[in-house]
Amino acid sequence: MSQQSSKAVEGGSREGERRRTILRAAIDVFARKGYHGCRIADVAREAGVAYGLVYHYFKNKDELLETVFETGWSGFVSRIRAVVEAEGPVGLKVRGITDVAFEAYRVDPRAVKVLIVEIARSPGGHVNRQNAFTDTIRMCAEMFVRAQASGELRPEVDPLLASALLFGSIEMGLTALVLGLVDPSDTEMLERARQQIAGSFLHGVLTQDAAAAEESWKKSAMRSKSAKLL
Repeated sequence: MSQQSSKAVEGGSREGERRRTILRAAIDVFARKGYHGCRIADVAREAGVAYGLVYHYFKNKDELLETVFETGWSGFVSRIRAVVEAEGPVGLKVRGITDVAFEAYRVDPRAVKVLIVEIARSPGGHVNRQNAFTDTIRMCAEMFVRAQASGELRPEVDPLLASALLFGSIEMGLTALVLGLVDPSDTEMLERARQQIAGSFLHGVLTQDAAAAEESWKKSAMRSKSAKLL
């Protein structure tokens, strides 16, 4: 690699790192102050960069929030898609989707808070979220269509509505965490929340045979967990 090419790569790497630093700072400030309370100067201070440098990468606060959403949501959706497209019964996939959501909170609670409070539940038009949310709901609805065809899902269940209800339940569970209704440091409570959301949902949509298989899986998982603790 020539010296000129090496400098170009190094410069590009620095640019990417600065941008990521500013985005991380924006997440922290949005989580702490909210969209309306956040100023570009706050983000610059949090990132440890000059005020004008933020504008070098993002034209305004709306674009910052939009990028936070796009970055976080794309990673979340890719993990959901991996669960949906994997082999296995629909009950296991629903639990996998719930696990992805709660694991995202465990790893980065401030980012999840911004996603829920400042984007999903905000009436403002700062982020074009409709298509992103709709596409994800439809992706999981197709999973439920296949489950219905294989006899796992009750015939009277509407797959699209079931998908919307699943994500609605997950969102409300995470909302309880970000609003402090549930202690996020209580790992046992987090695990119960995961299980309760997935279990309650599956109880309402699975056929009798699929529900029996789901119960058998739960007992097997509990025995495996107990054996590891011994």
